Amino acid sequence: MRAPIGHFDDVRTAPDSLELLPSPVADAVRHWRGSVPAQQMLYVDSDPAVADTAVFVEHYGQDLLETSANCVVVAGKRAGETSLAACLVLSRTRVDVNGVVRRQLGARKASFAPMETATGETGMEYGGITPIGLPADWPLLIDAAVVDLPHVLIGSGRRRGKLIVPGKAIAELPGAVVLEGLGVG
Repeated sequence: MRAPIGHFDDVRTAPDSLELLPSPVADAVRHWRGSVPAQQMLYVDSDPAVADTAVFVEHYGQDLLETSANCVVVAGKRAGETSLAACLVLSRTRVDVNGVVRRQLGARKASFAPMETATGETGMEYGGITPIGLPADWPLLIDAAVVDLPHVLIGSGRRRGKLIVPGKAIAELPGAVVLEGLGVG
């Protein structure tokens, strides 16, 4: 099997790779009910030593620079209460935390969540957090440019391995809110 983007030696459907995914991600794939069949979600094996975007693109294909997205966990604070959300933007951009995110969450202040919070609340590894399998009550803020892609490379929940998913499937994830201008720069 070949991946539609990048150059990977080991490509499988995500439903055939459940044992390689952390439990929240595997459960989300197992119970997927979106308009895109789960069989169109692919797992590609990748070296965790080259998981950071620039090195990853150099190793697995320049086309991934335009088709990769990063998922980060943010914390919004208002009146002493903290709420968590996830943001998904193209890898070549950064999340507009102090503008779009803060306003969308109705927070007085927004910032990236500490690593321990991000990994503890998601059950995923830092550097591999994916929008698939996040806590169901979290908002998932997605830059519109991500859902416009035919295929997007995202984390798998671990630093080893990635998922390739049709962009329109990402818009169907629980809590998804598609926003213009979430990714800047």
